[in-house]
Amino acid sequence: MRGSRGPPGRPLPLTLVGEASGERPDHVVGVGPWQGPWPLDDDGELDARFDPELLRDGDRRNVEDRFRYWRHDAIVRHLDESRHDFHVAVENWEHDFNIGSVIRTANAFNAKAFHIVGRRRWNRRGAMVTDRYQHEMHHPSVDDLLMWAATAGPADAAGNATRIPVYAIDNVAGSVPLETFDLPRHCVLLFGQEGPGVSAEALEKADIVLDIAQFGSTRSINAGAAAAVTMHAWIRRHVFGQRIGE
Repeated sequence: MRGSRGPPGRPLPLTLVGEASGERPDHVVGVGPWQGPWPLDDDGELDARFDPELLRDGDRRNVEDRFRYWRHDAIVRHLDESRHDFHVAVENWEHDFNIGSVIRTANAFNAKAFHIVGRRRWNRRGAMVTDRYQHEMHHPSVDDLLMWAATAGPADAAGNATRIPVYAIDNVAGSVPLETFDLPRHCVLLFGQEGPGVSAEALEKADIVLDIAQFGSTRSINAGAAAAVTMHAWIRRHVFGQRIGE
């Protein structure tokens, strides 16, 4: 990427834009209009990753600074190049607000995709628009999720699709500690609703039920926190190479 003549372009923090418009600086999010020459490609045209409206008006979206001013589809394509091999599934029987928090966390850890199990319509408010940068799949039932997982794995030596294991996350009798379980690279992490947790059907049909160690008086942590702990366990194992016991 190169620019036209003159000093390199840089974003103007929206704190300055906010002060000029009378907004409180602590309420301003993102960056203001692009300052300086717009980013051009080698042919002298606007770099295809950038959105001219965002360059002109500023970018207040909930994205990392490296994606400021980028087009939505350009961000998705970039994330697709490095998505991790775990999937996140959430049961949605009661339109739980906490689903959005789980989906936002799936975005933060760049999950392969997220799956809504149960009702198709879910409460997106807590996701803070992060779902738009991910791949969403819907399953009307637990069985439908399991049918999908049965052929969703990487091809074997003969070219046949393999199965992805489904791990439910809940603190119930007979569950296996997440802290001592070696999560495989390809898997589905299944979370339940706030309050009732993972459904009885999902607990019965999951390959394994994993629990998160707790040391206080509460029976469980909320779904968003459980999702963050579990996904980060996968990240530690497969991104940083930290094996159990190390």
